[in-house]
Amino acid sequence: MEVVTTYRILRKEVLAPTLNMFEIEAPLVTKKAKAGQFVILRIHEEGERIPLTIADFDREKGTITCVFQEVGKTTKELGALGEGDFIKDFVGPLGLPSHIEKYGRIACVGGGVGVAPVHPIARALKEAGNEVTGIIGARTKELLFWEDKMRAACSELRVITDDGSYARKGFVTDLLKEVIEEKGDIALCLAIGPLPMMRAVCGLTKQYNLKTFVSLNSIMVDGTGMCGCCRVSVGGETRFACVDGPEFDGHQVDFDEMARRSVIYKPKEQTALERYNSQGAHKCSCNCGGDS
Repeated sequence: MEVVTTYRILRKEVLAPTLNMFEIEAPLVTKKAKAGQFVILRIHEEGERIPLTIADFDREKGTITCVFQEVGKTTKELGALGEGDFIKDFVGPLGLPSHIEKYGRIACVGGGVGVAPVHPIARALKEAGNEVTGIIGARTKELLFWEDKMRAACSELRVITDDGSYARKGFVTDLLKEVIEEKGDIALCLAIGPLPMMRAVCGLTKQYNLKTFVSLNSIMVDGTGMCGCCRVSVGGETRFACVDGPEFDGHQVDFDEMARRSVIYKPKEQTALERYNSQGAHKCSCNCGGDS
């Protein structure tokens, strides 16, 4: 297989407003990729390094699929790229893969963009012989994606939207509670999504003494455990999401601390975005900060 040193976007799909999917040519990364891991990419020489969870991979084609939302300067700049464009750096797979074994009945919960990283984990768990109940949710129908892929990856799929514009109205925790009470003997819950959603899931499952893992998207720079930016408190101990995670026991995560740390760069992120918007995508290649 030819070694690729620049990473080409083979396919781009706009899943929802500001929500993009890239299928990226990266055969060496694909060769080792497993469910639950992530990559760190850099758009150009002076760009910011950002982590993206692996949403899918194809070893035969040598591609990695990533889904991201345009939130700040760097993700907006990334979203401006199209099929045939190249990404400067694409490092991975990073992080510990999900522990896949036969547990029995499992609930996999994806909220918002979290549906993407839940997908390969649910698929791997089903392939290992588990009965996987998938639960996905979004704020509105417009923001819901990959329903068909998740239905194929799970034994059963339940869908909900915050505003009721599609399927049922409510939150993923509403469906999870129903599943727990219906099934009765769920062995494990996996939840990936916005911080408040993962926190709410853990609050619910703790009442049922249901083991729950969450995938943490903390602030990250190098992805090798050296910078310490991604540190989180789990069970009263400091852990690094990049090398010790990204999955952790959700009942042990200090969500208060993580919430505080997640916003410490918001003013600089906003400044970087405003500068990018004012200069235009074709002019902004400077190292002016950004989002993750």
